[in-house]
Amino acid sequence: MSKIAVVYWSGTGNTESMANAVVEGAKAAGAEVELFQVDDFNADDMAKYTGFAFGCPAMGDEVLEEDSFEPFFTDAEAKIKDVPVVLFGSYGWGGGTWMESWAERTENAGAKLLGKAIAENAPDDDAIAECEKLGKTLAKEA
Repeated sequence: MSKIAVVYWSGTGNTESMANAVVEGAKAAGAEVELFQVDDFNADDMAKYTGFAFGCPAMGDEVLEEDSFEPFFTDAEAKIKDVPVVLFGSYGWGGGTWMESWAERTENAGAKLLGKAIAENAPDDDAIAECEKLGKTLAKEA
């Protein structure tokens, strides 16, 4: 059975809502899923899981959150080679270019990037549905 960790950072609750939708989708597809705020998870914990959903909004100049998420993801990159991964997050400006950079970075680390979802500000019903779909896809591949 798939064992998935959904690891996210959220400042306003938008990315947290998306994380919850990913969890629901993965559970509906039969996976064992655990939800973590990034400060409660570290790269050493990754060996316990068969797949990951990472969530982080765009910050500053279209980058990952720099105090908690970026240091975590830098460590995680060494542990995601050949591992199924999905990415999600919200943005308030810039059109989502941070996600394209993050996806490229994830692929360059050797991960099996299965998909990504973004929402402008608060996720609408379509974005929530896309996150649920990501969770289901990850559950099937992890």
